[in-house]
Amino acid sequence: MGSKTFKTLEEQIEILKDKGLVIDDIDYAKEILLRENYFFLSGYRHLFLRDDGSRKFIKGTNFREIYGLFSFDRQLRNILFKNILIVENNLKSILSYVMSKNHGFKEQHYLNADNFVKDYSKSRQINDLLRKMKRQINVNGKQHAATSHYISNYGYIPLWVVVKVLSFGIVGELYSVLQKDDQEEIAKVYNVSVRNMVDYLPILANYRNLCAHEDLCFNNKTHKKINKTRYHDLLNIEQDEEGNYIYGENDLFAIIIIMKELLKKDDFILMMNEISYELDILDGKVDTIEMEKILNEMGFPINYREIERI
Repeated sequence: MGSKTFKTLEEQIEILKDKGLVIDDIDYAKEILLRENYFFLSGYRHLFLRDDGSRKFIKGTNFREIYGLFSFDRQLRNILFKNILIVENNLKSILSYVMSKNHGFKEQHYLNADNFVKDYSKSRQINDLLRKMKRQINVNGKQHAATSHYISNYGYIPLWVVVKVLSFGIVGELYSVLQKDDQEEIAKVYNVSVRNMVDYLPILANYRNLCAHEDLCFNNKTHKKINKTRYHDLLNIEQDEEGNYIYGENDLFAIIIIMKELLKKDDFILMMNEISYELDILDGKVDTIEMEKILNEMGFPINYREIERI
């Protein structure tokens, strides 16, 4: 396989035109390629390629359509990111409240391995987690006004403050090793099972990072699948021959299900309205392929909006 070589904007344009892409405004296309990088096309063009293996575009595919899908994905990331931050903030608040109430709020309490699950198989994980927490507190603690205030004036940082400097991934892992009573008390606030909470949080943390770093989002697949929920049945989502749901297990719709479970009702409806609005805008920009093809790539069933009313 030959090595990749640098291509000028003019050469990039010619490559795309040779593949059958319609570019009706060369200067516009050059500006997009310069600002967004030619590589951005790789995650979006496959939906517009012929199915004959030629790597050529479907006849009539316009550069603006691919950029429209790219722009939709950017807006989608923004919508998901701000709502995941709501979940993150809520969880940090609830977890710090429960832990402070049940075990104490100073470092000697929330950094004490005895206040976590009594499971020998998880002792190493707990100790590693506590080390990571201490490291994040040391690195980030003095950069935040609230944490530095407590350190300077009281000599310690209470848990409800320290969670502000902990990553979502750390907090999710923290939940997974709490004592069962603590886990259940937190899960009860969301009216979900502890098992589902343990599954949901690392998936959300992964999407949080994906959105923050502008990675491909609309057709992202997670390694971990979520468990069957009532939404799969109530939306009549089909199953394949092996009994797996074709939507809502490890795709973007699985994230929608998680957000349905963890967001307040009004926040969830607002999020879905924003996503649907962006899909409508995209529908006005894409002519070569049907919107159903894009929804399928996202893992969205045609009746995806019915989840709001369940």
